[in-house]
Amino acid sequence: MRTSFFLTIDKPSDFKKQILTWAQQFREVVFLDSNNYPGNYSSYDMVLAVDAFTSIKTDYYNAFEDLKAYQQTTKDWLFGYLSYDLKNDTEVLKSQNFDGLDFPDLFFFQPKKLFLLKGNQLEIKYLNMCDDELGEDIEEIQNTNYVSDGFEVELNIEQRISKEHYISKVGKMLEHIHRGDIYEANFCMEFFSKDAQINPLDKFLKLNEISQAPFAVYFKNKNQYLLSASPERYLKKDGETIISQPIKGTSKRFEDKDLDENAKENLQKDPKERSENIMIVDLVRNDLSRTAQKGSVQVEELCQIYSFLQVHQMISTITSKLDPQYTAVDVIKTTFPMGSMTGAPKISAMNIIEDLEETKRGLYSGAIGYFTPDGNFDFNVVIRSILYNEENRYISFSVGSAITSQSIPEKEYEECLLKAKAMHTVLKS
Repeated sequence: MRTSFFLTIDKPSDFKKQILTWAQQFREVVFLDSNNYPGNYSSYDMVLAVDAFTSIKTDYYNAFEDLKAYQQTTKDWLFGYLSYDLKNDTEVLKSQNFDGLDFPDLFFFQPKKLFLLKGNQLEIKYLNMCDDELGEDIEEIQNTNYVSDGFEVELNIEQRISKEHYISKVGKMLEHIHRGDIYEANFCMEFFSKDAQINPLDKFLKLNEISQAPFAVYFKNKNQYLLSASPERYLKKDGETIISQPIKGTSKRFEDKDLDENAKENLQKDPKERSENIMIVDLVRNDLSRTAQKGSVQVEELCQIYSFLQVHQMISTITSKLDPQYTAVDVIKTTFPMGSMTGAPKISAMNIIEDLEETKRGLYSGAIGYFTPDGNFDFNVVIRSILYNEENRYISFSVGSAITSQSIPEKEYEECLLKAKAMHTVLKS
């Protein structure tokens, strides 16, 4: 079905920019970049999938069963996303808040052309129907150089929830916690720009440069774009092994080495941040146990600190062994949405989130990634991301923080502004 070719790439970092620039001619694009971030579970340094041969696009109703049928029928590489609102497929929940983006709830496609880079070794997998185009494509890619078109329009970025209202809403969430309705919930707010135009590729390259996140994504589906600098893996399947790496706990970076190291140490010791993380670890363990071989759920890392260009993050790693009676999509269905973006107990937290937030989350706090032909997969968490509907001329980016009994509303607000900094800087540049 696919013909494989292999090339040695002299300058991988230059090649990534060249091939992403070349990819703009296609209607469907998924570009994944690990930014050479050190990690134990990375399969590729870069993946590019373009040009749909087949695709699936649907709302939340029966979405996971439709995806399972599509994945099991094609038995090929599939790339796409799961929006947060797929929660409505698995539970009696709703999403009735404002949506300025109007993305489908689920979208996946089978690419005609696929590029997989590891180190300086590039594997190219074309569907047989178009493998005669490879030579011409490689020549085009190697002769492509990104040049910014200089397109700049002043954006008026607005905040959906004011500081005053944010603090009031967090207060209401704390009331739920003190009543015992929930232990923790991730509360998010949107920044947006109406009647807006940007060059999506230019903004992604700037965002990726200042963030260099391990799960960066450039996604395009005709007029709909995701520009992501996500530091978080949602879920990976490698054979029978399932890996989840939730993030909970954030502190800012400092240029001064001593101050920066102190911030890192303080995050490691912070009881509030650790309790946030451990509560989500317990939730993930419970979610994974639903499809795991008995006794196979393990916490490989607990509350480890990882440093990125913008922030320090507290990350835990939980693994399990998949029970053979379950499929790849079953694992996703029983763990989605990821606990780091909901809270605990999950269903109660999602109901309270829907009541207090003012924007439909959509692709934000969903996941984007791929399936392989043998049923493995790897998905990130869509955070630290800019969403853009070119047709609607609407730009959106959202940020959130975990609210627990120890939360101080003003500090949670400051954490949200810290997380919004990179997207705000890029859109204003």
